[in-house]
Amino acid sequence: MQRSKIFVKKTKKGSVLKVVREHYLRDDIWCGSKTCDVCLQQAAILEESPELESNLCRQPHYIVTDTNVVLHQMDILEVPVIKNVIILQTVLEEVRHRSAPAYKRIKDILTIRDKHFYTFTNEHHKDTYVERQPGESANDRNDRAIRMATSWYQEHLDIKIVLVTDDMENKEKAKKDGLTAYTVSEYVKSLSDSPELMDKLALRTSDKTTGGKAKFPEHLPLSEIQRGIKSGNYMQGSFQASRDNYLEANVSVHGSEKFDMVLIQGSHNLNRAVHGDVVAIQLLSESEWSCPSSLVLTETEKEEEEDTPNKENILKEKKSQVPKQPTGKVVGIIKRNWRQYCGILQPSLIKESTKHLFIPTERRIHKIRIETRQAKTLEGQRIIVCIDSWPRNSRYPLGHFVRALGAVGDKATENEVLLLEHDVPHTPFSQSVLSCLPEMPWRITEEDSKRRMDLRHLDICSVDPPGCTDIDDALHCREMDDGNIEVGVHIADVSHFIRPGTAIDKEAAKRGTTVYLIDKRIDMVPELLSSNLCSLRCKEDRLAFSVLWVLSQEAKIIDVKFTKSIICSRASLTYAEAQLIIDDKNRTDAIAKSLRGLNRLAKLLKKQRIESGALTLASPEVRFHIDSETHDPIDVQSKELRDTNSMVEEFMLLANISVAEEIFREFPNCAMLRRHPEPPPSNFEPIIKAAQSKGLQLNVDTGKDLAVSLNDAQLADNPYFNTMLRILTTRCMMQALYFCSGMLPEADFKHYGLATRIYTHFTSPIRRYSDVIVHRLLAVSIGADASYPELTEKKKTHALCFNLNFRHRMAQYAGRASVGLHTQLFFKTRVIDEDGYVLFVRKNALHVLIPKYGLEGMVFLTDEKKRSPFTYDEQESIQRCGDVEIGVFDHVVVQVSIDRSNVQHQKLVLRLVQPEIPGFSVPSSGPPSAKKMKMDTS
Repeated sequence: MQRSKIFVKKTKKGSVLKVVREHYLRDDIWCGSKTCDVCLQQAAILEESPELESNLCRQPHYIVTDTNVVLHQMDILEVPVIKNVIILQTVLEEVRHRSAPAYKRIKDILTIRDKHFYTFTNEHHKDTYVERQPGESANDRNDRAIRMATSWYQEHLDIKIVLVTDDMENKEKAKKDGLTAYTVSEYVKSLSDSPELMDKLALRTSDKTTGGKAKFPEHLPLSEIQRGIKSGNYMQGSFQASRDNYLEANVSVHGSEKFDMVLIQGSHNLNRAVHGDVVAIQLLSESEWSCPSSLVLTETEKEEEEDTPNKENILKEKKSQVPKQPTGKVVGIIKRNWRQYCGILQPSLIKESTKHLFIPTERRIHKIRIETRQAKTLEGQRIIVCIDSWPRNSRYPLGHFVRALGAVGDKATENEVLLLEHDVPHTPFSQSVLSCLPEMPWRITEEDSKRRMDLRHLDICSVDPPGCTDIDDALHCREMDDGNIEVGVHIADVSHFIRPGTAIDKEAAKRGTTVYLIDKRIDMVPELLSSNLCSLRCKEDRLAFSVLWVLSQEAKIIDVKFTKSIICSRASLTYAEAQLIIDDKNRTDAIAKSLRGLNRLAKLLKKQRIESGALTLASPEVRFHIDSETHDPIDVQSKELRDTNSMVEEFMLLANISVAEEIFREFPNCAMLRRHPEPPPSNFEPIIKAAQSKGLQLNVDTGKDLAVSLNDAQLADNPYFNTMLRILTTRCMMQALYFCSGMLPEADFKHYGLATRIYTHFTSPIRRYSDVIVHRLLAVSIGADASYPELTEKKKTHALCFNLNFRHRMAQYAGRASVGLHTQLFFKTRVIDEDGYVLFVRKNALHVLIPKYGLEGMVFLTDEKKRSPFTYDEQESIQRCGDVEIGVFDHVVVQVSIDRSNVQHQKLVLRLVQPEIPGFSVPSSGPPSAKKMKMDTS
């Protein structure tokens, strides 16, 4: 028998389609009972004489369940005593759509012969199929189908049929139809021989909705949020999920003088907010305030629904003598900042299911539930997914598949992932952008020469990292007849080639910065400019913007001049080559004298900065050696810092400060400057506590006090201690930001780290768009170029600064991610023991830094399978095991390897080798590398 289902649907383009689906009904579907002599069945499953004794139904009987029983009372169905159960196709299909774990469990039960569970295909049986009636909900139709099938069984067999349902309306309708129906609780209670089943009973109220139970509070409507913010009941802020604890976040409050940051803990209080959202929050009462957990909690791939409450209970454990901070809950979403996310598919356990989980690469993003029929194809692939919604009744946000990127572990794919994840524009330059480039061969025109100072007679050279092709800056130094010294910093004149409002200008403004990965560079401007016409290459005439100082022998500024110029570099040197020239006493040529003069003055300038309170911080930086054929990393080492690194840095800083003063003097309301806010005292608490653990006191009252304290913080038995302390201090700093001078009071211009009252970026216009704007401002200031409206509109400058800050931050993160990727590639075929130092001590992990690789990772002290042998002292921030104590800054030896337990999601893991903890430490794979590293401890 054939039935047709006809319905219409609207397409994305707005068209209406008529869809006809054929539904076949049969009369030869077996009932599955051994008592039946009508059905021509070969292997009946349901027993002829069921032995289950119930006080409510004393005669032999079969059980028919509805959907909610299978979804919520699986623990009852799994016990051995429950047998001879008919699972209808209607129920099985609904469970499959609503809960993959429940569907898998019921499918497993159906394979157990001794349980005698039978699937009856009622949707294709001519006597049990029911059509949905006009105005009838899908849920009501399914309930009617269940009652129809129960009634058919009751008439078809000479054995009692019992319908078990927790839906009271369904139960009452069944009784009106003359069927025997009980709730799960009633039926379980009637099993007198199995009283222990009551402990397995899930006590639930009736739930008629097909969406399931709400897991989160309802979000307030925007109108109510706005009233609440206006009245002060609610606050607005940016939601920042934790990288280390998926049940914890902070909200950076907007426009509040009393609260800068509010802690959010627990999934209920997080209330479906996603990292980056603008949310409305309500403060909890002060008695409910908490403090950040010392636990590292990650949402595991195989985590079950019930695991989250257990982890939340751990968060609520009493924290002794730890200062609490303002804590709140999310009450509404003001603006969703969802984007496309890269990651991998976690296929459903159900073979034929189309609903799967997506695991984002970004740890701060929840898993996303998507629907796709390409699961087999997408396994082992990096894919992109978008979030569409996050209903109250879903543990995870719901989204859709966008596209596949390539195989997991493929270097090109992983590079694409990190660029997309950090929103780095990396498509090829458009034809409209390329059409803005000058025609080749390019040469300096007579008009250019007339308007510029010709400095080609000077002994100018550049000093850069090895392999650098986008040379922004060059320097010179020469003695003057009056005993003073002339020093010049010459910067590529990119603004000559990039004119305001052109396609290339708009593209550069959008990109904001060049992004440097380990094996590639994503240019802000086309290569013809970045590596050729703007690059200050050796022995080629180039256009520059020069800052010329007259300095005393003590490096005091006597005079400064800014000019557009033409230069010709005498030499393009690496830091190492420049250092060799300085150190070679036999070199007495002009370049050698210039470099020695620059080096001497740079040391004086640095001394002056440090005396003013400038900070010398540290960060682990590494250099990879790449195989020329495979392009895989074959070696990695810490970057070596020489005097020439500092030499170049000091004169770039001096140029940036001098230019900042000039453009602010000329454009007090629209100068593009850069500031570094002073960190709030609370930011320094981790390093103060860490220093105290080693018997040292840090004074953080002012930048100068901090600089002095850092210089004095030394431990004779730990030469790396000072560098570690400086690395931790770097983590306490605020982010440096571009800003428009007209948008802030002058008192807020200060750059805390450099201890200067004003600062900007001028010295890298090939790779930073901020420097292009500063060049334009300076050119107008000295009469070398004309202004244009957007240059002096502070609101447009302010908006531009916002984008540049975002692009600069993302470029930094992408660079770090590239280091992480190549580190993982390096260890793909290696298991190596390395020296490490403890950065932070958590309740269940040690956060370890491995300086040789610039690598940070967690040594987990426990997992779900074994108990930790350590005892955590939260007050002292120490892990103890017998006589062994591990605290901040302590030296450890860790084994670095790749966890290949999940082929699709391989990850770098650290395991403790030393100190040796019986039953916990792993055997050594060999002695740690003895290669010495030169670290910046100055």
